Amino acid sequence: MKNYLYIGLMMAFTCVLSLISTSCSSDDDDTLPKPTVTLTEVGHNNSKHAHPGHDLHLEADIMAEGLLKFIDIKIHQEGGGDFLIAKSFTTGNYIGVKNTEFHEHIEIPADAPLGEYHLHFYVTDQQGQQTLAESQLELVEADGEEEEEEEHHHDE
Repeated sequence: MKNYLYIGLMMAFTCVLSLISTSCSSDDDDTLPKPTVTLTEVGHNNSKHAHPGHDLHLEADIMAEGLLKFIDIKIHQEGGGDFLIAKSFTTGNYIGVKNTEFHEHIEIPADAPLGEYHLHFYVTDQQGQQTLAESQLELVEADGEEEEEEEHHHDE
């Protein structure tokens, strides 16, 4: 009778020990890779400049295995200036997808000072992982020819 009790206790201990060791395994193996983003066009013909009072043509290729949750764009003035342009995309065609081609025209306020700026393009997936792409940008005074090129808008 003692042998059966001893064997039963050993089996119970072994079951509990195996349950504990498997339930404590790392969940990191389920983490998907961070999103990737490649800025393909900043400004018309990738000129990396824009004009106050007009829009900034912006394109990017985005891949998010964890599905896109939101896109944030911040454009801040360099050289001690504090002018900031911010735009967020939290709904629409880009959200909840794995792969997308981002194509938007970001309005540059008419009172934006001319000069050097820095563009930050944040992509966040539904797991909370974030990737940043950056670019230099210059706000310059528009001439007639450039204004005509920028007047085009896409129906997307």
